[in-house]
Amino acid sequence: MPMIDLTVGRGSVRDAKRADLLEELATILLRWEGAPDTEFFREITWVYLHEIEADQLAVGGRGGGSARFRVEVTVPEGALSPRRKAGLIADVHGAVVAAAGLDPHSAQALHVWTLIREVPEGSWGAAGAVVHFEQLKQTSAAERERSATS
Repeated sequence: MPMIDLTVGRGSVRDAKRADLLEELATILLRWEGAPDTEFFREITWVYLHEIEADQLAVGGRGGGSARFRVEVTVPEGALSPRRKAGLIADVHGAVVAAAGLDPHSAQALHVWTLIREVPEGSWGAAGAVVHFEQLKQTSAAERERSATS
């Protein structure tokens, strides 16, 4: 049940790239979580795009400046090892930089920040019930098995 919230300045991601970026971020997250890329797991992988006006961001307490990108990834605690976190951060960075048309080696590429938030066991709910990480792992294994036999 991973989730991504991408906050950008309005116009920072080109219109033609927006839908592709949202799909790519979901794909990246599923891959690094180790979840199968099936309809079930896509249905519970949400990506939100929040576009804000330039005057809604202050850098160093001052308005203006070049575009900033905040990517907040929320996953169940234990879903990502340190290696998976590093891979996720690198791939998310690459996807956002490409969609924004930035040089990945420029100073502006430093303005893409990725934050990973892990929700403690027992603190994530859906359909009015607590969802346990172990349940998701079991569902993932069943989805993999189902995909392999199809």
